[in-house]
Amino acid sequence: MMDALGIPPAALRDTDALELARVWIAERGLHCSLRVGLYAGDGVSRETAAWGVILADLAGHVADALSAEGMGSRADLLDALVESFNDEVAAPSSERTGGLGAGAG
Repeated sequence: MMDALGIPPAALRDTDALELARVWIAERGLHCSLRVGLYAGDGVSRETAAWGVILADLAGHVADALSAEGMGSRADLLDALVESFNDEVAAPSSERTGGLGAGAG
């Protein structure tokens, strides 16, 4: 049985809302669908800058959620997330497989 999260109320209210990513742990691995290319017309640097902001905002939301669960201060948690992110980028713990198709990656 799939355990999907709810759609945020703001996304339900906004007729221009776009889903950018879905991330799942399935079959012992990470699987995701991504909507890329929204800023491609402005060049690769704009697209990567936009995704950098999205990832940073997401990390902030994760730090907020962990802090709300009593796991530490937001600042310390965000620092730990950034450190883990940088470590994983530098030396991935697993290979990514799969491809892109119909908004999936």
